[in-house]
Amino acid sequence: MTDPERLRRQLGGADTARLVQRLRHRLAHGRALTGVLSLDHATEDERRAVERLLGRRPGRGTSLTVNLDELDRVVRRSGMHSEGLAAAVELLGGAVAVVADVRAAEAAAWRTAQAPLAALRERRAELSGWYADPGTLPLLRRLGRTPEAAARLTADLVAVLGELPAGGVPLARLAVHATGDAHALDPDRPLSTLALSAVRATWWRAGPLPASAAEQRRALWDAVGVLVDELSSTVLALNLPAVAGSRLHALTASAADLGEPVVLTLRQIARARPGFHAARVHVCENPTVLAAAADRLGRACPPLVCVNGQPTTAALRLLAALAVGGCELRYHGDFDWGGVRIANLLRARVPWQPWRYDTSAYLGAVHAGVPGSLRGTPAEATWDTGLTTAMRRHGVRVEEELVLDELLLDLSTPR
Repeated sequence: MTDPERLRRQLGGADTARLVQRLRHRLAHGRALTGVLSLDHATEDERRAVERLLGRRPGRGTSLTVNLDELDRVVRRSGMHSEGLAAAVELLGGAVAVVADVRAAEAAAWRTAQAPLAALRERRAELSGWYADPGTLPLLRRLGRTPEAAARLTADLVAVLGELPAGGVPLARLAVHATGDAHALDPDRPLSTLALSAVRATWWRAGPLPASAAEQRRALWDAVGVLVDELSSTVLALNLPAVAGSRLHALTASAADLGEPVVLTLRQIARARPGFHAARVHVCENPTVLAAAADRLGRACPPLVCVNGQPTTAALRLLAALAVGGCELRYHGDFDWGGVRIANLLRARVPWQPWRYDTSAYLGAVHAGVPGSLRGTPAEATWDTGLTTAMRRHGVRVEEELVLDELLLDLSTPR
């Protein structure tokens, strides 16, 4: 026999709430409701409630001790609940989930959510290092938050990784093909974070990544043939040695006939494998150099590429294609710490030799009285161990525009 109304009156009030909460805690941890239970700092209302339940006056200490075996008998005999105290507690507050069972079920759900990644690792051995990394599965848990959400995220991740490396596919097209959502790989989405962690661990081989998070993202996607900002990522060039009949030749030939610079997008460079004749290609950091070369030399200027500060993916793609085509790249940049970092990044991605961009050239400019104070955090020049020492010692910044005449002289008398 069970009398829910009487149960609520006797055990469901505010004066027994703390007692019931402690009983539920015991059940949740798999402990039987036997023995004694103590409530610290018991109030007078709590003491009177226990007195009514057990028919006796509790002690007067600071804690209140309840004999649970006795309370179970009272619950059964009084008709509050014929199945005893544990059943009464669940009737009052709902079923109690045992913590161990909950944890076991949650662990099983997480294993199910992660299973497709383990299967992918078996099919794609190159992903084993990323999968085994101690941070990979915790990252999935943190981004997924729940096993159910993580399972959906894992399914999308497996679909994306199954498409990599790609052959010049735009990022949004990859996203919609793999997941049905063109924005699934946007920078603020968990799927993007997970996919790029796999790309970095598996396919990135070009040395340190750029400092900027946006540039890192572009570089990583580019490493697996995925185009980010295919129209907004651009590079300046003059008189490229493109092979006749190639797409780039069709795009640049008329500009080369006029000796005019062209702005090439990442889409145009990556659309098809560009072909180049082996040639010496000069590379500069600032557009002023390229514009002056076009003004002074026009069609007679040897091939020249401008990275325009921090190299874009388009610039890196073009320089890599020139190197693959047998071109010798000669690079010049600003003699300041930002310029050194740009040169280091380029050197990690493509082979180049200095073009008036070494210790000797720096000291020549300094001795010629070039003005400019060197500021910022020093960087080690990876191509010339003496350059950083010389720049520290003299503390002079030399921008490309200040040695423009020398650079133009080189371009007008190519070797």
